[in-house]
Amino acid sequence: MTDQRTSALKYAGSNKEQFLNSLKDILTIPSISTDPTKVGDMQHAAEWVATQLISLGMQRVNLYPTAKYPIVYGEWKTSKKMPTVLIYGHYDVQPVDPLELWKSQPFEPEKRGEDLYARGASDMKGQIVAVIKAIEAIVKTGGLPVNVKWIIEGEEEIGSPNLESFISDHKALLTCDFALNTDSGMLGADGPSITYALRGLAYFELKIFGPATDLHSGIYGGVVHNPANALAELIAGMHDKQGRITLPGFYDTVLDLSEEERAELARLPLTDKHYLDQTGVPALTGELDYTPVEQASARPTLDVNGLLSGFTGVGSKTIIPAWAMAKISMRLVPKQDPKEVHKQLIQYLEANSPKNIRWELTAMAGGRASISSRNSAGVIALEKALEASWGITPFFKREGGSIPVVTHMQEHLGVDSVLTGFGLPDDNLHAPNEKIHLPTWYKGINALIHFFINLAD
Repeated sequence: MTDQRTSALKYAGSNKEQFLNSLKDILTIPSISTDPTKVGDMQHAAEWVATQLISLGMQRVNLYPTAKYPIVYGEWKTSKKMPTVLIYGHYDVQPVDPLELWKSQPFEPEKRGEDLYARGASDMKGQIVAVIKAIEAIVKTGGLPVNVKWIIEGEEEIGSPNLESFISDHKALLTCDFALNTDSGMLGADGPSITYALRGLAYFELKIFGPATDLHSGIYGGVVHNPANALAELIAGMHDKQGRITLPGFYDTVLDLSEEERAELARLPLTDKHYLDQTGVPALTGELDYTPVEQASARPTLDVNGLLSGFTGVGSKTIIPAWAMAKISMRLVPKQDPKEVHKQLIQYLEANSPKNIRWELTAMAGGRASISSRNSAGVIALEKALEASWGITPFFKREGGSIPVVTHMQEHLGVDSVLTGFGLPDDNLHAPNEKIHLPTWYKGINALIHFFINLAD
């Protein structure tokens, strides 16, 4: 495959302007999935992707309807002996508010220096187009030597409410050896990265009830247990002085880091100073005996995401509130089960809640963590591809957040995902002035050419 590799890379180098124009084209479509007025634009974006797949010669290209926005499917079958890669992506984007902070119109792509600015440039239309153009370069210079399938959804930015059922209902259609997901990112322009683990999520709303109505704090203060005080006491008790979470059994199934993984994570340029500079806090916190990068990506957490109780307006109002509420999220690591964590939180509340208040706990969201082998054929092919394009050994990293589709594919299709991407930390994802760094993007296209040909080799 050496000759085709050389030809495909040459094709990509000669067609940079055409590749960029295609990216600009899809970036003009305001496919904001959370906006009910953008239904037509969502359909337009789905059709744009389908048209691209047809132009590549993909077979069985179809827009599968869901309860909301269609899923684009296509496939290329060359040989049963070759691996099958399921390519995942999403064509929807975040809202653009606040519009006044944009330096150029969010759906009128503008090149400034080495960056292209537009909503979706990095997350993740730029990543989809990178895969499409890499495959175009291979198709135009001898044909795609491996089997591929495409599943491009339009609901990722609203939580993918219809994706899991689609995957479950179409297992035969989506049969593959592994998935390629470029909805991740790099540590920097010189930091090509492969993500091999993602944390899961358990999200709850906790309400504490006391008196039947707000009370005068001068008349009843000291007699009635204040629900806001009780909530604060319960939250404070959820961590000990060593930074560990005190829910009963919380760490029983936690998969700890091996020494080899800790050494790999130590390679990442994510020092104490990095976290201090990024957050602006005076000092870091967390569990003892774990580095910041380990805590932020490989250890479970419990955080309060919101608090509400009593009078919060301007001035003063002396009351004992009738109730208090907290939003609580936990980032979970491999082997932890959101349902078990729910039970553990209930056990904690039963053991620690005072008898003079009443509490209600609502589970609002949950998803398991995922971890993939770093020695699979797909990961090895990608590692070599990134090294060929960047000239350095790529970083292996864990992601602190969640990508639910990775877990859905593990549970319903029995396959791991190879996670990468060519967005940078300063790409302003979900914020005004989103961008993509074009030299990095072009290197990413070359890396994907290497990747697909590596699989055939």
